[in-house]
Amino acid sequence: MNVVSKTIALPDGRTITIETGKLAKQADGAVTVRMGDTVLLATVCAAKDANPGCDFMPLQVEYKEKYSALGRFPGGFTKREGKASDYEILTCRLVDRALRPLFPSNYHAEVFVNVILFSAGADDLPDALAGLAASSALAVSDIPFEGPISEVRVARIDGEFVINPGRKDLERADIDMMVGATYENIMMVEGEMDEVQESEMLEAIKFAHETIKQQCQAQKELEEAVGKTVKREYCHEVNDDELKQLVHDQCYSKAYEIATSGTGKIERTEAFENILEEFKTNYLEGKELTAEEEAEKEEMIGRYYHDVEKEAMRRAILDEGKRLDGRKTTEIRPIWIETNCLPAPHGSAIFTRGETQSLSTVTLGTKEDEKLVDDVLYRDYERFLLHYNFPPFSTGEARPQRGVGRREIGHGNLAHRALKRMIPENYPYVVRVMSDILESNGSSSMATVCAGTLALMDAGVQIKKPVSGIAMGLISENKGQNYAILSDILGDEDHLGDMDFKVTGTKDGITATQMDIKVDGLSYEILENALAQAKEGRMHILGKILEAMPEVRPDLKPQAPRIETMRIAKEFIGAVIGPGGKIIQGIQEKSGAKVNIQEVEAGNTTEGLIEISANNKEAIDVALAMIKGIVAIPEVGEVYSGKIMSVMPYGCFVEFLPGKEGLLHISEIDWKRFETIEETGLNEGDQINVKLLDIDPKTGKFKLSHKVLLPKPEGYVEPVRRERPRRERGDRDNAPRERRDNNNRR
Repeated sequence: MNVVSKTIALPDGRTITIETGKLAKQADGAVTVRMGDTVLLATVCAAKDANPGCDFMPLQVEYKEKYSALGRFPGGFTKREGKASDYEILTCRLVDRALRPLFPSNYHAEVFVNVILFSAGADDLPDALAGLAASSALAVSDIPFEGPISEVRVARIDGEFVINPGRKDLERADIDMMVGATYENIMMVEGEMDEVQESEMLEAIKFAHETIKQQCQAQKELEEAVGKTVKREYCHEVNDDELKQLVHDQCYSKAYEIATSGTGKIERTEAFENILEEFKTNYLEGKELTAEEEAEKEEMIGRYYHDVEKEAMRRAILDEGKRLDGRKTTEIRPIWIETNCLPAPHGSAIFTRGETQSLSTVTLGTKEDEKLVDDVLYRDYERFLLHYNFPPFSTGEARPQRGVGRREIGHGNLAHRALKRMIPENYPYVVRVMSDILESNGSSSMATVCAGTLALMDAGVQIKKPVSGIAMGLISENKGQNYAILSDILGDEDHLGDMDFKVTGTKDGITATQMDIKVDGLSYEILENALAQAKEGRMHILGKILEAMPEVRPDLKPQAPRIETMRIAKEFIGAVIGPGGKIIQGIQEKSGAKVNIQEVEAGNTTEGLIEISANNKEAIDVALAMIKGIVAIPEVGEVYSGKIMSVMPYGCFVEFLPGKEGLLHISEIDWKRFETIEETGLNEGDQINVKLLDIDPKTGKFKLSHKVLLPKPEGYVEPVRRERPRRERGDRDNAPRERRDNNNRR
C-alpha cells in the first residue's frame, strides 16, 4: 500500500486528517477523512465516456450514515439501513451544489460520488466534513475537475465565530451556516440565523473562507503527492463550428427581440421554441441525412441555440437593463394575497408573486402528532414541521407526480429554517405548515416562506414577527467587472444566470439564506451589494404581507383543537397517571379531553409537563380541575367543594380533593345541635362546601367544618364542654374495638 495523508489544523486546535491509498483502491478516487472519532470514506467513479445524446453533467452525490457508526441498531423489522433520511439528502445537496459548477462544461460522463459515515463522535456533525471528503476523492482521481473545494460549518456562539462546532455548542448559536468555496471564491452558502444583520453574515462567510483555503491547499498537496495533477482526456461533444455560427447569425436577433419584449412565461417560452423549430426545419429541409445524422444535427442545433438564448437574455440585461418580463433589475413582481381562503383548515393563505403561487395551510396538533426523527446521530421529536410540494402542473408539465424528491426536501428545509425561530418557545401546539406550489416561475421556496407566514398568522399562531423572502440573481462578465444584480428572479434568470441567492428575514434581520454560485469570480463587493438589494426587496414584500394581514389572528379558529399545559412536581406524576394508567384514563373519560404527561428537565430538577387538549374549553376545564385536585396541597383555612363518601353516626367523611378525605364531625355540620346524623339530612354522594380547619401533624388527618361557612345565629352561645369523671374516661378505654376505632378515626 502507498498510503498518503495530510493533516489540517482547525483554529481551536482540533485536526482533520485526509488519507488515501488504504481503502477502496479500485475506485477512481478514494479517501478517508477523520476528525476525532468521526471517520468518513469518500469514493468517486466516473464513466469512461458519455451516454449518447447527453448534453449535461450527470453528477450523482450520495451521502450515507451507518447506524454502526454510533453503535446503534437500525429501527424497523429488517434492522438494516433503508432509504435516505432527510438529513442525508440535505447533506447530498450541500455537496452537489458546490461540486457541480466546477466540472468542465463539455464533460458529460456519469460521475458518482459516495460519502459514507463509518464512525461518529457523539457530538460531531459529519455533514461539515462531507464536502471536503468528496472533493479530496476527486483530487486523488484523474477525473477532470476545476477544484478543489471544501465546506465548513461556521457558527457564532456567545459572540465568537467557531468552525465545525459540536452539536451541543451549536444549540447556543445565533448564526449556523454551511459555506462551500474554492481557494479563490465562495461557491455555496446555506444556513439559519437569529435575525442577524447583513454585515454579520458576510463576516461569518469571510471567517469560514480562511479555513476553507487551508483545506483546499492540503488537497492540492495531496493531489501532487499521489501524482494526479494531470487529468484524463475526454471528448464528449461533437461540434460543427460552421453550424454554430449559422445558428447564432439566424437566431440571435430574433431571440434578443423576445428577450426584451416583456412577455409572460408561456408566451415567451413558445416564442423561443418557435425560433428553434423554424431554424431546424429550414436547415434540415432538402438535406439527405440518415436518421442518426439528423439526430446528431438536431442535438447540436439545440445546444447552440441554448447558448444564443442565454446570450440574448444576458446582453439585454447588461446593455439595456431590460429583463425577460420587462422589469427593472430592482423591481419586484406584482403581489396579490388572500388569507383565510379555505374554510376547514386551521389556517390558510395564498401568496402570488408574478407567475409563482403558493397555497399554504397550517394544521395545529397535540403531542400525539409530533414527528419522531430517528437518524443515526439524532433522535428527537419535532414540533414544527414544514412540507413543500411541487406538482408538475405548476409548470404546465404533463407528467405524473412520483412522490417527494430532493427538490421538495431541500426547498422545504430552507423555508422551515426561515420560520422555525419565529414560533414562540414552549408553544403547546405541534404545528405543520404545508405549501403546495400551484404556479412556478422562480422563487417558489420564497413564496412558501411568505405564504407560510400568512397562514400561521391566519391560524392564530402568535409568531414573534412576520418573515418574508426573496431570491436574488446575478448576470456578470469579465470575472465580475461588469454585472447586474436582479431582485426576485424568474426561473429562466435562475437557469441562465450566474447566481441564485435566497434571503429570508424579519424587519430586524436575516433568519435563513441559501446561495449557489455558477461562475468563477464572485467578489465580496458583489455579495454585499446583493444583500443590500435583497433587504430592500424583503422590506417591500413584508409591507405587502402586513397590508394583507396587519396582525396575527387574536384567537384560534373554532375548528382548531384547544390545548392547555401545566407543570407539576415530579412526585405527583405517578399520582396523576395512577396504577396501570387508571387515574389518567378516568380523567379522559370523565372530561372528554386528551391528557398527555411526560418528564421534562427544568434547570437542575425534573418536572411533569401535562398537555390537555380538546375541541372545547369545557372539557379542558374539567380535566384541569381534576388534575389540580390531585396535585393540590391542602391548605388550612381554604374552602373546598367536597363530596360525601360515607356517613357515620358521628359525622361524614368528605372527599374535598381527589384522593383526600377528611372528617366532618356532626358538631361541625351546623350551628344547631344534632342528636343523630339522620337529623342532618346528609346522604352519601351529596355535595357540600367545607373549610379545612386543621391537619393533624402526626397522622395527617384532616378536620373539616361546614358550619363556619354559615352565618352564626344571633345570641349563639358556645356550649360548655363537660369534663368526664376519671372512671368514665377509663371506661372508654375498655369500650368495644368498633367504638374505639370510630373515636380514633374521629
